[in-house]
Amino acid sequence: MKKFMLAGVLVAGICLLQGAASAGGTATETGVTTPAQATAQSQAATPDQKATAQDIELMRKDIRSMRKQLVAANLKLTDTEATKFWPVYDQYIAELVKINNTKYQLLQEYFNSYGQLTDEQADSMTTRLLKLDVSVAELRQKYQPMFRAAVPAKVTASFFQLDRRIAMMIDLQLGSQIPLVQE
Repeated sequence: MKKFMLAGVLVAGICLLQGAASAGGTATETGVTTPAQATAQSQAATPDQKATAQDIELMRKDIRSMRKQLVAANLKLTDTEATKFWPVYDQYIAELVKINNTKYQLLQEYFNSYGQLTDEQADSMTTRLLKLDVSVAELRQKYQPMFRAAVPAKVTASFFQLDRRIAMMIDLQLGSQIPLVQE
């Protein structure tokens, strides 16, 4: 558990630092950005301050790498379990990346129309974002029996706990950097 907590703090810190740099904000002197500061920074961010597509793609690859390291550090797999688990994990992540690519495209669309968003665009983007959330849940349901066939039930449960925690940390950090829709 301590490994996960330390790794979680590391991921959150990296995301905060990258987010603060791309939003033009700075962390407090202690290196911690409060939720209020992150919200203020995201509200002050303009589309001109966003990272380049190449920067974002590199950051996404780093996050995927850190995600795998977190899972590896926190799941106690035997050699036999590991040889069965990691191929399923890699397939799962490949499908998750496709969903996240769509989410990224939706975010790009939002940033490109920021400040000029119509009610129709806002409605369409909200509907598509909610469908992406459902897609992730459906993907987890699809892969649960596959992971279960590879490893014991408790290991599968631990994996999905880790997966959801990591996803929530990433979503929290990402969400804190996205400005709210302007009325």
